[in-house]
Amino acid sequence: MSGVASDLPLRFDALDFRTRAQGHDPEQAFGIEPAHLGHGDHVLNPDLVSNLEGVKLRDAAVLVPVIDDGPDARVILTRRAVAMRRHSGQVAFPGGAIDPEDASPEIAAMREAEEEIGLDRRFVEPVGRLPAYMTTTGFHITPILAVVRPGYTIVPNPAEVDAVFETPLSFLMNPENHLRESRVWEGIERHYYAMPFGEYRIWGVTAGIIRTMYERLYA
Repeated sequence: MSGVASDLPLRFDALDFRTRAQGHDPEQAFGIEPAHLGHGDHVLNPDLVSNLEGVKLRDAAVLVPVIDDGPDARVILTRRAVAMRRHSGQVAFPGGAIDPEDASPEIAAMREAEEEIGLDRRFVEPVGRLPAYMTTTGFHITPILAVVRPGYTIVPNPAEVDAVFETPLSFLMNPENHLRESRVWEGIERHYYAMPFGEYRIWGVTAGIIRTMYERLYA
């Protein structure tokens, strides 16, 4: 299962990432329709995700920020504050609910990145989207792929973020680092990906989005 850019030489710099992202159609399905059901951990939990199709979900967006700096680009990730009501203490991309005044998911994702980690949107270039990610906590998430120009500063909002760190794109796009795990939650066994990185444990929604990016752009 692969995306439209899979015939390109495998590189992990920001220019190559931009090319793959801009050539990608997030609505194109590869065997399963709609497109978002055919990728990431949605494939691991088909019944659970299918049950969300008729549920009213709140629109949200996350920024997948890839830093344009050398042959092995890095991806900015956060660890959510333990006081947060949802997904507390988990590794996440900057993002949140799309507000009525947000003109697009791209605007919402960049606004949230400014609010959470102080990433000035003047350094951010949205270059594409991934298929939607649906959560059992009530969100329909649009992942926004973006290239970040060097020169930015990071100022975490302690009310929302405990830590900000960078992970090599090559690490995240290596399927050998995508562990498959499961746990029982509310009486249902749920399957998910986990990507341990140093002191951080990337799993859940964030790992599902990363796995989708691998399958759509690099597999």
